[in-house]
Amino acid sequence: MRPVKRLASHLTMTTITKKDLVAELSNATGIKHADTLAMVEAFMELVSKNLAEGNEVTLRTFGTFDLRVARGKIGRNPKQPNSEVMIPDRCVVRFKPSKELKSRVAALSVQKVNGAQALNGNHV
Repeated sequence: MRPVKRLASHLTMTTITKKDLVAELSNATGIKHADTLAMVEAFMELVSKNLAEGNEVTLRTFGTFDLRVARGKIGRNPKQPNSEVMIPDRCVVRFKPSKELKSRVAALSVQKVNGAQALNGNHV
């Protein structure tokens, strides 16, 4: 597990990395670590490839990855605040959680989350 990040004044979370997920998946399924890593990387590559082709990726009961256009805007260089730079429109990835995922997260007890992290030594 990685360092704790603060979500709000009363809620914190630990960062879970790809390495952590692979280890948990390997332990949960009994599949070799190397094979699990290959599957996770192949999954990530497929999602990236499909998004790069302009496709939407939907994982029922989890959520949807899709593309949105971030409108262009005028930006400023902090070192040269008088000069303006036009930032063009660009595509960005958006994740929209499913109703099931939203419900699971909304049902979390803030005290339970903070208490578990304190027991693991992951408190702020």
